[in-house]
Amino acid sequence: MELLTFIIVLALVGLVVGAFARLALPGPDPMSIPMTIGIGLGGSFIGGLIGRALFGEGGGSILLSIICAAIIVYFVRRSRGGGLTDPGAPRGY
Repeated sequence: MELLTFIIVLALVGLVVGAFARLALPGPDPMSIPMTIGIGLGGSFIGGLIGRALFGEGGGSILLSIICAAIIVYFVRRSRGGGLTDPGAPRGY
Protein backbone atom coordinates (compact mmCIF):
# COMPACT_ATOMS: atom_id res chain seq x y z
CA MET A 1 0.00 0.00 0.00
CA GLU A 2 2.91 2.34 0.69
CA LEU A 3 4.20 2.01 -2.88
CA LEU A 4 0.74 2.68 -4.33
CA THR A 5 0.43 5.86 -2.27
CA PHE A 6 3.89 6.92 -3.43
CA ILE A 7 2.92 6.44 -7.10
CA ILE A 8 -0.37 8.35 -6.69
CA VAL A 9 1.40 11.28 -5.05
CA LEU A 10 4.00 11.34 -7.84
CA ALA A 11 1.24 11.41 -10.46
CA LEU A 12 -0.54 14.33 -8.77
CA VAL A 13 2.69 16.27 -8.39
CA GLY A 14 3.52 15.52 -12.03
CA LEU A 15 0.52 17.49 -13.23
CA VAL A 16 2.06 20.67 -11.80
CA VAL A 17 5.69 19.80 -12.52
CA GLY A 18 5.22 19.92 -16.31
CA ALA A 19 4.08 23.53 -16.19
CA PHE A 20 7.01 24.56 -13.99
CA ALA A 21 9.47 22.71 -16.26
CA ARG A 22 8.23 24.64 -19.28
CA LEU A 23 8.55 27.89 -17.33
CA ALA A 24 12.12 26.99 -16.34
CA LEU A 25 13.28 27.05 -19.98
CA PRO A 26 12.92 30.39 -21.77
CA GLY A 27 11.31 30.83 -25.14
CA PRO A 28 7.98 29.93 -26.74
CA ASP A 29 6.97 26.31 -26.72
CA PRO A 30 4.32 24.87 -29.05
CA MET A 31 3.59 21.88 -26.79
CA SER A 32 0.00 20.94 -26.09
CA ILE A 33 -1.42 20.66 -22.59
CA PRO A 34 -1.52 16.82 -22.66
CA MET A 35 2.13 16.77 -23.74
CA THR A 36 3.01 19.11 -20.87
CA ILE A 37 1.20 16.82 -18.42
CA GLY A 38 3.02 13.79 -19.84
CA ILE A 39 6.38 15.50 -19.45
CA GLY A 40 5.46 16.48 -15.90
CA LEU A 41 4.48 12.91 -15.06
CA GLY A 42 7.68 11.57 -16.58
CA GLY A 43 9.82 14.08 -14.70
CA SER A 44 7.94 13.39 -11.49
CA PHE A 45 8.39 9.63 -11.73
CA ILE A 46 12.06 9.85 -12.72
CA GLY A 47 12.81 12.48 -10.07
CA GLY A 48 10.91 10.52 -7.44
CA LEU A 49 12.72 7.30 -8.21
CA ILE A 50 16.13 9.00 -8.24
CA GLY A 51 15.33 10.80 -4.98
CA ARG A 52 14.13 7.60 -3.36
CA ALA A 53 17.23 5.71 -4.50
CA LEU A 54 19.61 8.43 -3.26
CA PHE A 55 17.87 9.67 -0.11
CA GLY A 56 15.51 6.85 0.94
CA GLU A 57 11.93 7.38 2.08
CA GLY A 58 10.52 10.81 1.29
CA GLY A 59 13.48 11.69 -0.92
CA GLY A 60 11.49 12.52 -4.05
CA SER A 61 11.38 16.30 -3.90
CA ILE A 62 9.45 18.57 -6.22
CA LEU A 63 12.65 20.41 -7.15
CA LEU A 64 14.28 17.20 -8.37
CA SER A 65 11.12 16.39 -10.35
CA ILE A 66 11.12 19.83 -12.00
CA ILE A 67 14.80 19.45 -12.93
CA CYS A 68 14.14 16.05 -14.51
CA ALA A 69 11.10 17.37 -16.38
CA ALA A 70 13.09 20.40 -17.62
CA ILE A 71 15.70 17.98 -18.98
CA ILE A 72 12.92 16.10 -20.79
CA VAL A 73 11.61 19.40 -22.24
CA TYR A 74 15.13 20.20 -23.42
CA PHE A 75 15.42 16.81 -25.17
CA VAL A 76 12.00 17.28 -26.79
CA ARG A 77 13.21 20.62 -28.15
CA ARG A 78 16.45 19.04 -29.40
CA SER A 79 14.48 16.29 -31.15
CA ARG A 80 12.61 19.02 -33.06
CA GLY A 81 15.84 20.64 -34.18
CA GLY A 82 15.79 23.42 -31.60
CA GLY A 83 18.04 24.33 -28.72
CA LEU A 84 17.85 25.66 -25.19
CA THR A 85 15.87 28.80 -26.04
CA ASP A 86 14.63 27.78 -29.51
CA PRO A 87 11.85 25.18 -29.47
CA GLY A 88 12.39 24.13 -33.09
CA ALA A 89 9.72 23.23 -35.62
CA PRO A 90 6.60 21.54 -34.21
CA ARG A 91 5.82 18.07 -35.52
CA GLY A 92 2.46 16.47 -35.94
CA TYR A 93 0.54 19.63 -36.76
